[in-house]
Formats: sequence, structure tokens, C-alpha cells
Amino acid sequence: MPKKNIFVIGLDDANLDTLHSVPDAREYRFHPLLTTQELQVGEVSVPALLEKAEGILDAFDGTIDAIVGYWDFPVSTLVPILSERYGTRSTSLESVVKCEHKYWSRLEQQKVVEEHPRFGRVDLESQDPRPPEGVRFPMWLKPALSYSSELAFGVKNEEEFRAAVDEIRQGVARVGRPFQYILDRLDLPPEMQGVGGQVCLAEEALSGIQVAVEGYVHHGEVTVYGALDSINYPDSSSFLRHQYPSTLPEPVVRRLHEVSERVIRQIGMDAATFSIEYFYDPRTDAINLLEINPRHSQSHAELFEYVDGVPNHHCMLSLALGKNPELPDGAGRYKTAAKWYYRWFADGVVHDVPSDADLRRIEREIPGVRIDMVPEEGQQLSQMHEQDSYSFELAHIFTGGDSEEDLRDKYDRCVAALNLTFSRPAPDGDGRGDDRKNA
Repeated sequence: MPKKNIFVIGLDDANLDTLHSVPDAREYRFHPLLTTQELQVGEVSVPALLEKAEGILDAFDGTIDAIVGYWDFPVSTLVPILSERYGTRSTSLESVVKCEHKYWSRLEQQKVVEEHPRFGRVDLESQDPRPPEGVRFPMWLKPALSYSSELAFGVKNEEEFRAAVDEIRQGVARVGRPFQYILDRLDLPPEMQGVGGQVCLAEEALSGIQVAVEGYVHHGEVTVYGALDSINYPDSSSFLRHQYPSTLPEPVVRRLHEVSERVIRQIGMDAATFSIEYFYDPRTDAINLLEINPRHSQSHAELFEYVDGVPNHHCMLSLALGKNPELPDGAGRYKTAAKWYYRWFADGVVHDVPSDADLRRIEREIPGVRIDMVPEEGQQLSQMHEQDSYSFELAHIFTGGDSEEDLRDKYDRCVAALNLTFSRPAPDGDGRGDDRKNA
């Protein structure tokens, strides 16, 4: 039987390794379609990306059995457009945009659930922008669409509000203009007429324990297959780690499942994976939905593999091929797993970045870990792409273990083994700073 040809938009080496570990991987042939550089750096041109992708697919001498992706915009929107063009399975473009456009997503959520914060639009064109009526400080300001929390700001007063609006004004077009091309392809409802892609959303700040829920929709039936805790650095909004499975009480996890099922049905997704982020406040027992992602999280793939024996990419591939995914429960090597974000909270130039060979050696010495470096040797951190507004990622460290203490111990050993050093950036930006110090 010939292998299934699966085109992966933005295929990268780390995820290719994971894709090869899914069940039935020997029956699949994975083909890259567009590079992560083309998809994520600078202001992308969606028409140009579509033209290049169609050229590759049209020239392919074989069957096109599936077109998939595990990144946010523009990948999330390219998948349904190309799937419609080439007759492969995908959810609708409209359902994806209802998730990706944060304001439209809130409008859909409030139709079926109450578990969301107060929100409203901010007029970026006003000379004296104000918070939306009924939305109180502290709040978050964010564009309708952004990469990896880029241009998302927590503000506590009017002064911080105005400063954040100024920054969002300057940067919103990078993603907002390409997103408008997608919006123009849709028949928008009355409440979205004239809203566009370059808008700013204000939401009351949420507190509590962050948790993510992952699932999929097959023939209209919503299945939630996992919940993961998201733990921040102390006194920070930046992630320290994602941990699977969640340590929340079972009744809370069950409520998260129920809310997820209602909003996903309202969104109208089908033949697709999803990931929804929440806050749970143990003091009030309140659940609040933060955002809906119209794709599973590739960041969690190793965690599911460590604990359940199968990476969550399996769900994406099965749905694209018309099969009902079934993830095993607890069939992996470890009881728990985490993805750690090793960060630096000031600008600097990074040195002594280990080679690939050094990383593989550390992984052999510490069983149940995998390390992906983010910056390159001598790179100035502030020049890296897709960082949040408050920190810089140095490495992603995946750990599997039999307890949370085991996970922490392996992470600490990895950080010590990396032994990164930093210097201050030179005034001319050439990366030759002084005062080198260890992390």
C-alpha cells in the first residue's frame, strides 16, 4: 500500500522527529510546505504564501492526502484555504477566524457561556483613547491577533493604558494587515462589520491557576483528551512551565471539559484539534476562558508522549485522514511531564550556547529530558522574534518524571549544564558588550 502524502505547513526539525513517533508513522510521508521563516518573520503576505504553496502542491507528482499545521496565524488559516482547494479534510476558515480574532471569539463565547472576563474594543484612532465602558483596571490590552503574546500588555492605570495603546498602534499592522486579507474572504456577521484586523481588545485581568484544555472534533462530536497546568514565573505573566496532567481536582477539570464543549460547538469547528486556555480561581471556584486556539499545541507534544505514549500530533493527523483519533491514557514511560521555559528578564548578548552535540550529551546524562535552544551564539536577546513583552526565551526544556519534584530536579540540572553566560549589548548593537556573567 502506498504511503499517505501529508504536507505540513511550517514543518520544523523538532516536530518532524515527533511526527515520526506517532502510531502508523511508517504509513505516512511528511512533506514540508513553506518554512517557519517565511511564515513568521516580518509582515507576511498571505497571497504570496498561498501562491508559493499552490505552486509546490501543483507540481507534486503524487496524491495529496492531507494538509496540516500546528502553528497560529497564518498557518491556521492557510490549512482550511488550501484544504478546500485540494479536497483534503479541514475545519472551515470561518471557524478558525472565530478563534483567532480575539474580539470575534469573545462575541461567540458570550453567546453560550458566562465563564469569560469583561471585555471591549479600544479605539486606536482616538487622540484620547479610553478603556471600554464597564472594563476595570487591572486589565490586559492586546491586538485582535498577535504572535506568542507579542504586544500584549498588563496595565493598572490610565498612564500605563495610554503607553500600551501607543505601542500597540505602532506594531499592530505587522499581523493586522495580513489578517485583513483573511477577513475579506469571509461573509462577516453584522457585529463584525467594519471591525477589521487592526483592532485592540481590552479585557479585565484574570487571576488564579492557569490551565489549558486540549481536544478535537470528529463528525461534530467534541472530545477533550487532556488538561495541563500552566505555571508562571513568580510575580510575572511569563510561563515557567506547562505540566501534564493537571493537578486540579476532578470536578474542576470536568467543568473545564463542559465549557470547552459548548464554546467549540458554538464556534462550529469540525475535523480539527483545539487548545483552550483558562484561569481557575480556587478562592471563588470561578472558571474564566482566556483564549481559544484553533489547533493543538505542538508545545505539548512531548508531554503527551511522555505520559500517554503518543504525541498529540496523532490527533491532527488522524482527523486530516478521516480517522477518529484515540489517545491512550497513561501508557507512557512517566507519570507526569513538563515543558519548561528557561528565560532571561533583561536584554543582553548570550554566549557559550552549547552545540547540538553538547545538548545530546546532556540529554543522555539526564534521562527523560529534551532541550531546544532558542538564541544563537552571540545573539542579542532583544533582536529575537516572537518574544513576549517582558522576557526572552533561552531554551525549552522538556522533562518526564514520576513526581513534580523529579521534574524540578531534572530542569535544574539542565539549566546548570547549559551554563550560559551574558554580556551587556554594545551601544552600536554589534553584540560586543562587556561585563559577562553567568545565568
